[in-house]
Amino acid sequence: MRYAIVTETYPPEINGVALTVQGLEQGLRARGHEVGLVRPRQHCEAQDGAAHELLVKGLPLPRYPGLRFGLPCAARLTQAWSAHRPDAVYVATEGPLGWSALRAARRLRIPAATGFHTRFDEYMRDYGAPFLAGTALRWMRRFHNGADATLVPTRELVEFLRSQGFEDVVRLPRAVDTVLFDPSRRRAELRREWGLDESGLAAIYVGRIAAEKNLELAVRAFRSLQQMRPEARFVWVGDGPAREKLQRDNPDFIFCGLKRGATLAEHFASGDLFLFPSHSETFGNVTLEAMASGVPTVAFDYGAAHEHLRDGVHGAAIADGDDAGFVAAAVRIGSEDALRAGMSRAGREAISGLRPEQVAADFDALLHGLADRNPHNRATRRINDESKSTQEVV
Repeated sequence: MRYAIVTETYPPEINGVALTVQGLEQGLRARGHEVGLVRPRQHCEAQDGAAHELLVKGLPLPRYPGLRFGLPCAARLTQAWSAHRPDAVYVATEGPLGWSALRAARRLRIPAATGFHTRFDEYMRDYGAPFLAGTALRWMRRFHNGADATLVPTRELVEFLRSQGFEDVVRLPRAVDTVLFDPSRRRAELRREWGLDESGLAAIYVGRIAAEKNLELAVRAFRSLQQMRPEARFVWVGDGPAREKLQRDNPDFIFCGLKRGATLAEHFASGDLFLFPSHSETFGNVTLEAMASGVPTVAFDYGAAHEHLRDGVHGAAIADGDDAGFVAAAVRIGSEDALRAGMSRAGREAISGLRPEQVAADFDALLHGLADRNPHNRATRRINDESKSTQEVV
């Protein structure tokens, strides 16, 4: 099969959407499919990408200069896909490039699926504009209902979107690389750099350092924990617009910057307690990465935590909005070494069965099903088959 993936973010950009999309692309390739990638040209990147890439013009995302969004290019996509028609298209982001991709796919009668990766309606609250949450949700509904299917990672999100008038919502579960994220990657030398030996406590946060992550609660939880464990350190892995102020206000915190691959896995496994206070995640891949790394997690009970984290067994899944409960759980788990050790083993065991290969197979089956149901694709394949038969006879 020939597929096209359209995304406004992609590695070396580091965020959950970029890494998820890359994993889906690599999974399809591993299954023997041809995959074309459409994305914005990144800063200082050559005019032409790899042979399978179509790079389009983009601009920096406001407040996130390291990220870009693609400019409208429906005519260019229509031309490219007319010459090299995909059997199905996956549109991962709702920006101008994503809208262009859906218009081009409809024009050419190519089946398209979209991915619901970001709760922009929740972001409105985090950035001081809660009155725009309804507008954002309507905008997303219009976008996703223009596709043949909308892919989401949890049952909880399936139910929510259907209740809000989203059509053809399909669950595509997530997985985690349990070879990469593994407790064996714990590094004593890294902990020494943080000022800790094995008896010390490293609370860790991994992710974008930005307003929508509700990071003030993580700081509050750590300061309460620190009263019980004065030697504790708070390690921050990531970057973002809130980092400068956070670092200035908390000079004892350890900021490691962006990490990826084996280095990221070592930072995760070298932590003792993962604090993830975000209210606005669509999923939260870092929750699975922490559990796979054997790090007990405190998070709110939605997204990945609701789907995979058992409260009191793998960490704490706190009712959304219960900030006092979040702080109390961080203090309790952080203060009890034996409790954390049991949660570490249980979390790793719970995640060990999740396989990226199965996600790729499910994604492939979904796109294949859309392609098979498309009348234009069936007619095109029939003509191609008849042409091949004629050539064989001749």
